[in-house]
This record gives sequence, structure tokens and C-alpha cells, in this order.
Amino acid sequence: MTRGNQREKDRERAQARGGSKSSKNKDDGLTPEQRRERDAKALQEKLAKKAAGGSASAGAGGGGNSSNKK
Repeated sequence: MTRGNQREKDRERAQARGGSKSSKNKDDGLTPEQRRERDAKALQEKLAKKAAGGSASAGAGGGGNSSNKK
């Protein structure tokens, strides 16, 4: 056995990395319904911001009709 305790060390590292990600999602203190509402609101704001910023360049590209080409 030339690798020694590499497997154990790797498990510890994976647990340390994975543990921080899962705790991030659980610590917001919201119910699933509240979380959905929050996420939907954030998505709507993002889309509105994108539409406001990209409305001038949307017609210039001509890419809107590209799906109709055969």
C-alpha cells in the first residue's frame, strides 16, 4: 500500500466541501413556498432588467426569425 490514508483524506476533503454547500441552502429560514416566491421575484426582476437593457439591440440583430428558416 503505497498510498497510505489518501482515501480517508479525500473523504474528509469532500465532506468539508459538500457540507458548506448544503448548509448554505438550508440556513435561509424560509419555507419552500416562500423560497419559490423569492426566486420567482428575483427571476422576474432579472428578466425585466435584461429586457430594458437589451431592447435596443434586440431588433438590430435580426436573430428573432432565425428559427423560421428551413
